[in-house]
Amino acid sequence: MKAIPIAENIWWVGAIDWNARHFHGQTFTTKRGTTYNAYLILDEKITLIDTVYGPFAEEMLQRIRTVIPPEKIDAIIVNHIEPDHSGALPALVKLCPKARIYGSARAGQGLERYYQQKLDFHTVKTGDRLSLGKRTLHFIEIPMIHWPDSMMSYLVEDEVLFSNDAFGQHYATSERFDDEVLQETLMEEAGKYYAGILWPFSHLIAQRLTEIEKMAIPIKMIATSHGLSWRKDPGKILQAYKRWAANETKPKIVVVYETMWGSTAKMAQKIVEGISDAGVKFELYDMAQADRTEVIHDMLDAKAFIVGSSNHDSGILPNMTSFMEFLKGLHPKNRIGCAFGSYGWSGIAIQSLQNTLAAAGVEIVQPLLSVVYAPDEGQLAACYELGKKMAALVKKG
Repeated sequence: MKAIPIAENIWWVGAIDWNARHFHGQTFTTKRGTTYNAYLILDEKITLIDTVYGPFAEEMLQRIRTVIPPEKIDAIIVNHIEPDHSGALPALVKLCPKARIYGSARAGQGLERYYQQKLDFHTVKTGDRLSLGKRTLHFIEIPMIHWPDSMMSYLVEDEVLFSNDAFGQHYATSERFDDEVLQETLMEEAGKYYAGILWPFSHLIAQRLTEIEKMAIPIKMIATSHGLSWRKDPGKILQAYKRWAANETKPKIVVVYETMWGSTAKMAQKIVEGISDAGVKFELYDMAQADRTEVIHDMLDAKAFIVGSSNHDSGILPNMTSFMEFLKGLHPKNRIGCAFGSYGWSGIAIQSLQNTLAAAGVEIVQPLLSVVYAPDEGQLAACYELGKKMAALVKKG
């Protein structure tokens, strides 16, 4: 449990959660685990940037002890109060009661609510600076990316941006930097993280990226709160965030469905046959089997969504119900979509799918395809034509 140096007198003292398979309850799957990153800066004022999730407090403290006794910490920076970042704070405060805690105004309020204790808390805002001795921390508030208390901390002399939940990944690995792992895997996990957690805040992220650009602060390293930090090419993840925040898309279609007795599945197969024959890339998922995090990641750069379900009682099948509510909350922009499905005596589900797509902000393409019990040859042909139609539309951009 040793600390890992990431720059001169800056140490990674976080924790690795190799076994995490879900995050934010059950909303996000983490098949590669995750990390809780904390950073120790040695200067005249010894400073800790964030803590870790509560169950990993001792792992963090063990790493700190390989550099200094935790009691010597003078300042604790709370970039974000979510428990995976602040959970070890009460244990740390017991060891270093003289340490001052710094964060946004909303962070101070939230910490007291979470941990039910009075803290030596000092509010900072964008533009405020904290002298550590030879080094200076510059604070940048980023409210609602993705909580109202969120902020970043920039170490001026070393050009290190401690970026909070921006630019990270749920990725447990013994390596600490972008240039030490397979790039395809790294960007896949970064994309999943954005799609499943930050997508709803894209308009705010775009604004914050512009504001940071206007500050003209040189960034040599982005030290993230989860996963790998970026030292070889911080611009790579900055450019990716610009694309994602702008809701840029590719000519790709994601087809997502759930079926009861196979009729809706037959319709889905014909739809993707039409897409394929039109020469457009597609992904096909049965939500009774699929991983929602993987599906949402594929949707991040897809121009079109096609969703289907059999009717169940008076609504959509359960897995699709959950998925559609999650998608609605992500507020994807610049997308087109349509709905399809089968039913016995009530076709409410298919209309509900279309309504939820529209509520998510997706531009609806007609027709809405619904069949009674099982599709006949003519209806399957209509599914094929719908696939071709959607392919033609995404080619147009």
